Amino acid sequence: MTGTRASSHGIVTAPHYLAAEAGLSVLRDGGTAVEACVATAATLAVVYPHMTGIGGDGFWLIHEPDGHVHGVHGCGAAAKAATLDLYAGLDAIPWRGPLAANTVAGTVSGWAVALGGDSGTLPLGRLLRDAIHHATEGVAVTIGGAGIAAAKSAELRVQPGAYTAIFEPEGRPLTKGDRIRQPALAATLHRLAEEGPESFYAGALAADIAADLAGLGSPVSADDLARHRATRSAPLHVAIRQGTLFNSAPPTQGIASLLILALFDRLEVKAVDGLAHIHGLVEATKQAFLWRDRHCGDPAFMKADPQALLDDGAALDAMAARIDPATALPWPPPPQWGDTCWFGAADARGQVVSCIQSTYFEFGSGLVLPRTGITWQNRGASFRLAKSGWNALKPGRRPFHTLNPALAKFTDGRVMAYGTMGGEGQPQTQAALFSRYARFGVDLQEAISGPRWLLGRTWGEQSTSLKIEDGFADALYEELAAAGHQVERVGPPTATMGHAGAVVRHADGRLEGATDPRSDGGVAAW
Repeated sequence: MTGTRASSHGIVTAPHYLAAEAGLSVLRDGGTAVEACVATAATLAVVYPHMTGIGGDGFWLIHEPDGHVHGVHGCGAAAKAATLDLYAGLDAIPWRGPLAANTVAGTVSGWAVALGGDSGTLPLGRLLRDAIHHATEGVAVTIGGAGIAAAKSAELRVQPGAYTAIFEPEGRPLTKGDRIRQPALAATLHRLAEEGPESFYAGALAADIAADLAGLGSPVSADDLARHRATRSAPLHVAIRQGTLFNSAPPTQGIASLLILALFDRLEVKAVDGLAHIHGLVEATKQAFLWRDRHCGDPAFMKADPQALLDDGAALDAMAARIDPATALPWPPPPQWGDTCWFGAADARGQVVSCIQSTYFEFGSGLVLPRTGITWQNRGASFRLAKSGWNALKPGRRPFHTLNPALAKFTDGRVMAYGTMGGEGQPQTQAALFSRYARFGVDLQEAISGPRWLLGRTWGEQSTSLKIEDGFADALYEELAAAGHQVERVGPPTATMGHAGAVVRHADGRLEGATDPRSDGGVAAW
């Protein structure tokens, strides 16, 4: 395990080393952290297609050199044709296939809005250069990608579209070291570079996307694409003893991430990785998830104000008081899950970016569009087939998102961008790495590499136990069980716990970065 990387000119961390290198090359060419993150995002779409792609959604938090923090939501809404009648006879929206591909993909629109408010000057073709190269020439399949391809082959290869042609060209799942080439996606990225990101939603490229979606049976139409807009959204924020925490507003679960740390801040925990630390964060997670699952979704349909809750110290005190320091709250309510890529960058000017994008499940809906090579998300499969209530399916409604990039401004002048993939585990991993680093002074890399836990269901599994890796003090597992937790030991560090990362800019301009040994990631520093 390597230590925390340091630099002074620029730094990028991502769950695949080629993506981190693509971002760093942009910084070396005079690009901003935002421009570096677009390059990183595009490259991840090519080299980590099982986790993310331009057929998904994305969220940004951006700290500007003057200290201003703002957000971008590249989040697509349900298609006009995605009505309850479309799913008549079904108890739930399918997780795979055409009916799962029922929302617009917002990732590319998020890039456009982030770049549109930025001071960067590099052309989009430069930002997409490495992604186009890797899609054209091919990249080696990672061990993690090969494992997912094998595990999900049966449900993906039967979907209409180009999945097998691209990801199983020899009639079998690609294995570690095989070269994956995506010429159609390379051509699409080249078109974006030439025609601009708006071409994804209007024009000839949008027409090809819409034709493919229609041909494969998706309800998303050309009109849905044309109506889509990414938005600038004020981040949620809350003050704790170390500084101010920021996260994305609904429809993301950013409120849960902030609540966990705000509640834990009210607990008098003295030592890292002991019973009080782990139990306190797990119980704070339960309180946060109870509020999230009752209230959080498309803000147009929410009745509760998450920022008002975060501003109400008495309400937070009352929530924290519900945490029993010795006994676990019985659990669970229904959880969420999915796959994601978090990445971040910082430049010498003081811009720090926390960014996350996803197609939800591994390879999203399983629809790979033949003309464009785009893998389309299944985020809208999380909608409930109900006439009203939380996350009920309605045309034009944005689905609840597990995605949530995090950022912190410390009282000592540090700025930290951090996050992870992992669906239900995202807020929990954020809490683990942040509390270790910020509350207890653990080295940044060690805060990420250290053993972790996850309360609730993992990808495709129904178990709702407290899953916990090896590496803690032996007594901790028995202490957690004695407190009433349903402890399930999962062995050595595993990707089940997410692919975390973080970058920190110190007040004197020093930059630090760390990545997760559970991923194929890297920190590229200059």
